[in-house]
Amino acid sequence: MSDTTLTRDHAELYDTLTARRYFAKFDRITGHLGRVAAELEAEGMLSRAEARVLGRYLTGLTGTFRALSHKYLMTGRADGAPRLTFDRHESGFPVAQELMVMAVDAAQAIKHLSGIASVAELKDRMVRQIVGDLTLPTALQFALSQRLYYEALTLGGLFWARNDPDAKWIGDVEERRRFLVHWAVYDTQVNLPVVYLMDIEDSGKKPLPNDDRRWPRVQQHLMAQSVDGLKLVTIATGFDKDFDDLHPKRLRRIHLGPMYSHSFTLQSGPISDVLATARAPEGQDWALVWTVEDLRAERVERVKDGWFSTVERQIFALDPFAGKGVDTGATRMERMVVLPEQPFQALAELNPPGFRDVRKFVVGAGGRIIAVR
Repeated sequence: MSDTTLTRDHAELYDTLTARRYFAKFDRITGHLGRVAAELEAEGMLSRAEARVLGRYLTGLTGTFRALSHKYLMTGRADGAPRLTFDRHESGFPVAQELMVMAVDAAQAIKHLSGIASVAELKDRMVRQIVGDLTLPTALQFALSQRLYYEALTLGGLFWARNDPDAKWIGDVEERRRFLVHWAVYDTQVNLPVVYLMDIEDSGKKPLPNDDRRWPRVQQHLMAQSVDGLKLVTIATGFDKDFDDLHPKRLRRIHLGPMYSHSFTLQSGPISDVLATARAPEGQDWALVWTVEDLRAERVERVKDGWFSTVERQIFALDPFAGKGVDTGATRMERMVVLPEQPFQALAELNPPGFRDVRKFVVGAGGRIIAVR
């Protein structure tokens, strides 16, 4: 990526107030997403197991943003305080490099904590400096922010740059075990958290998660294929061919973003007009888009495997409408947008063509989620 591209698409948060407003915005947004997942479960779009899995990733994403908010708490105020780089054009989220650095920091968190005084000690020293020296304890505040950051990393449960596959048993079908295999990445191409859900039938002798011959290979295979540029049909077909006793019946990819804000992002098109028209106050100046790609197997074929045997292969259904099936590599694609009431009112008034088929989830009073068609 060229320096020109970095300058145009990425931006740094230079001062304390801007950084705190940025993280406060995401704290509000991520706080609503669990209720959106619950609404999708109530509608039947997600099963209970899927909603719980997605909920864990959403909780992890909230924790990641809170950890980063500690890291950048003193941006622009303390000497040497780091600055967050975020994608102001494509996603509104921090660039993927931020989460990669966070993973490195997590590996050395205990070492860093051993060199920083406790929270209680730092606060005591801050009070003594304010009262005794009549000066602002900026250096101590920075030390405290880094202490809180490394403590958050040691607690775990965060959304990392890569979240390796896990498998949840969800029942049996005709003597085959059924698993929901799920994993997630922070995609480096689009700077967005992306969650994958795969329904598989296992005809192997041992349950997949307990099979030390297959499970490590499956995990490695899926992580290597977790690239936004790959179509779902490419990922699912490759998996089907590489594992003869694992049968992918459904694969979904959920993009949790982009986030648009008139204050922070350089959006174009209808969403720009919506946010500009809304003139929403700071706490309501945002819209978050979810995109769900869904690929389903419609039938099974037996194909030759060598001279004397055959294997089962899935035939996946592609969307036949509008000629988009081959291009998207999915059976269906659905976009949703989560936004507060004021931007929604502007959206309803403008009624731009690109948003007419987008599901809307409006954040009402008290954080209540209202689903609107």
